[in-house]
Amino acid sequence: MKFAVPLAEGMLCSHFGHCQQFAIVHTEDGCIMSTEFRTPPPHEPGVLPRWLDELGVKVVIAGGMGRRAQDLFLQKGITVVTGATAAAPEALIRAYLQGTLQTGANLCDH
Repeated sequence: MKFAVPLAEGMLCSHFGHCQQFAIVHTEDGCIMSTEFRTPPPHEPGVLPRWLDELGVKVVIAGGMGRRAQDLFLQKGITVVTGATAAAPEALIRAYLQGTLQTGANLCDH
């Protein structure tokens, strides 16, 4: 399964659409197999959900994400987790896989 985590300076970016890059993390049988860092295309409505879907992402972990983006991901069958706090992408994904990921309010609920 592939995960996407929006990053700023190597840590989770609090606003999904304004990140510098994405960590694309491939997991298998609950273990992290590889991580690649990708620069996203220019931010426009609908572009990031389409791009991440084309990369094969199945779960996005974010601090904050607008409702429209969440709906576009859901239409593509991609799970969205919001309210995660700043941490390294691998730590967030390990916590998600272990069922211990702590989340709060969507940091960009609009």
